[in-house]
Amino acid sequence: MDYEVKQIGAGEARKGDTILVDGAPCKITNIDISKTGKHGHAKARIEAVGILDDKKRIFIASSHDKLEVPLVEKKNAQVLAVTGNHANVMDAETYETFDLEIPEELQGQVVEGIQVLYWELLGKKIMKQVRTQQ
Repeated sequence: MDYEVKQIGAGEARKGDTILVDGAPCKITNIDISKTGKHGHAKARIEAVGILDDKKRIFIASSHDKLEVPLVEKKNAQVLAVTGNHANVMDAETYETFDLEIPEELQGQVVEGIQVLYWELLGKKIMKQVRTQQ
């Protein structure tokens, strides 16, 4: 693995948590935990939506099964230039410059000089929101 993850039990997962499902980072949209049976463990039915691909994934796991949780770094960057649906940005701490894809919901809001919040997870950088308008 070239990225950092931690593990939690399926019974500890909560709505809104980010987990890995089939190697894809997903946000939990719904979780139902059944009662323990006479001879078994409680089961967790987890619905999650992919952060990178918006795909809905549903799976069932025993409540003591381990789920991988990717460590998400939330960082700020300043937009240097906008070209189409990509923005060239500079990290506010490291001054590293790189390109980020502008998500559909932020199109038109991202302009030169503003601050944006981006997430770094699984070696990918994703623009999440516009921080300040000037």
